[in-house]
Amino acid sequence: MLKLKAEPLTAEAFAPFGDVIDARTSASFPINGGRTQRHHDLAKVETLGENAHTLINIFVSQPVTLPLELTFLERHPQGSQAFMPLHQERFIVVVAPPGEHISPDDVRAFVTDGRQGVNYHAGTWHAIQSVLEREGEFLVVDRGGDGSNCDEYPLTLRIHLDE
Repeated sequence: MLKLKAEPLTAEAFAPFGDVIDARTSASFPINGGRTQRHHDLAKVETLGENAHTLINIFVSQPVTLPLELTFLERHPQGSQAFMPLHQERFIVVVAPPGEHISPDDVRAFVTDGRQGVNYHAGTWHAIQSVLEREGEFLVVDRGGDGSNCDEYPLTLRIHLDE
């Protein structure tokens, strides 16, 4: 079993796997007569393949118990997948680089601070939604369209936090 400590999520550490969505660290500009601040182009939405289109969803996830034990990672080879908490829910992010196989040495675990979201690049291996403390609602942007867009890879993991 691979044991991982979830580290704080940063844009630099997460860059090989996708984008961190965080209005506190992004460039912005005023719109709507100065009444709204627009945090623009925070993540690259990828929709690849036949008849692909972008989906906007709301996921409601139940909290996990720690240490978090997982038996697989999944990937979406034809599109990115973004998760943005709607009520400052913290969640665990487990990722591995794209490829046909996962090397245990390449698996990373992160924990968000509740105001950060993530956008997994197409093909990035990742864990299922793993919200902490309480039920979580997430705005999810991903790919719809023809073809299979979800692969699973068996891998036994245990993730903990040092809090």
